[in-house]
Amino acid sequence: MKRSVGFLLPPGFQVLHLVAATVYELANGLTGEACYDVSLLSEHGGVVVSSSGIGVLTQAWSGSSCDTLLVAGQTVPTAPSPPGLLAFLRRAGLDARHVASLCTGAFLLAEAGLLDGKRTTTHWALARELQRSYPRLRVEEDRIVINEGRVWTSAGMTACVDLCLALVESDHGPELARGIARRMVVHYRRSGGQAQFSALLALEPKSDRIQRALDYARRHLRKPLSVDELAEAAHLSTRQFSRTFRIETGQSPARAIQVLRVEAARAMIEGGTQSIDAIARETGFADPERMRRAFLRAFGQPPQAIKRAAREQAAPA
Repeated sequence: MKRSVGFLLPPGFQVLHLVAATVYELANGLTGEACYDVSLLSEHGGVVVSSSGIGVLTQAWSGSSCDTLLVAGQTVPTAPSPPGLLAFLRRAGLDARHVASLCTGAFLLAEAGLLDGKRTTTHWALARELQRSYPRLRVEEDRIVINEGRVWTSAGMTACVDLCLALVESDHGPELARGIARRMVVHYRRSGGQAQFSALLALEPKSDRIQRALDYARRHLRKPLSVDELAEAAHLSTRQFSRTFRIETGQSPARAIQVLRVEAARAMIEGGTQSIDAIARETGFADPERMRRAFLRAFGQPPQAIKRAAREQAAPA
């Protein structure tokens, strides 16, 4: 059965999102049949200029809805959107089998009211702005893809590919999605969430003293690492260290250490041959169960699933 897939391109859309169309191109090629019919849509049709200045020819949406509507994001989301665009999205939310946002396309779905009360994700750099602007949402900034019934949302930039792979998997099963991922030389299922980018980037302090404390922590993750010990490494009093650390990183020292531990453990799991127990000890979790709970909070997956995904990704096609 052929399914229609529409990419809705608002003015100033992020041109990178068009790469997600390759997922459907390869699905047609690998199955040997035209199982997807892809079109580029806009409110009025004609050429829509992307954020990079590249123009793309689109067709105006008609009265018929797509099976799957993918809403591209803008580099700088703007509101209010044209009433016709919001009306189309609301109608698609009722008629389409899947409505999905790519990156900051979540702002458009939120403005149309399609994300009210739902878990959602978007680019990590704008996740908190999305939550502030639309408090009825439940934004989970660490997730790569979230499915809430017929509504799907993806994280930033290249996560559009992850979302489309997940949609193809829901239509045709994991083998086709895995085959497409191998052809595109991307992960079939990423082992981590945006936390591996957003949380670590947040740990970029302005002062050398806080940076020294973080460097010390990275070298001694196996130790308990109390706040007093970190403060001593920074040559600050405990009280001054805690206050300065939160001001410069936006996190408490305890939360920052947890981020460093899960990221170090994830890297060891994906790149090495050590057991889960040994990695838990090396990264200061004390026991595998504590590490498992930390991974579920950070990545939505246990360490064993991440290890299995890394092994599958490394397997020859």
